[in-house]
Amino acid sequence: MRFDPYAADPASYRHFGAVAGGLASGALDPAILQLVDVRVSQINGCAFCLAMHTPGARDAGVPQAKLDVLAGWEDAEGFTARERAALGLAEAMTRFGDGNRVPTVTWDRARDEFNDAELGALLWGIGLINLWNRVNVAVEMPDDLSRLSGSG
Repeated sequence: MRFDPYAADPASYRHFGAVAGGLASGALDPAILQLVDVRVSQINGCAFCLAMHTPGARDAGVPQAKLDVLAGWEDAEGFTARERAALGLAEAMTRFGDGNRVPTVTWDRARDEFNDAELGALLWGIGLINLWNRVNVAVEMPDDLSRLSGSG
């Protein structure tokens, strides 16, 4: 690890951890939140967050068979319309850049599947896991969960 931002700025770490805790006990189904966390972490290449959220997804009731094909969710069987809407929004938000935005069809699917509270939690959750991923990748956080508890 290049640097430990969690030890260097524990106040910020606690604040972001509180947001994560609020989301975990909020309006959104924990299984969907964990699926999003795993998929975004796959895209961003965050080994630490993958090591954290893959078991978290199983604990939230996501079957291992679904996790096995998560990277190919668009073509895989077994994902619900809600899961597909959440994963589509997560991918679109994670792949921002070069003028890309969330496509209207992706937004409309999410809007159709989630009520306001759920959609708000989904948006914050996607943003938060991207933040954790980017910090952890920047500092080359290893996938050893015993090094830090609660980040990601």
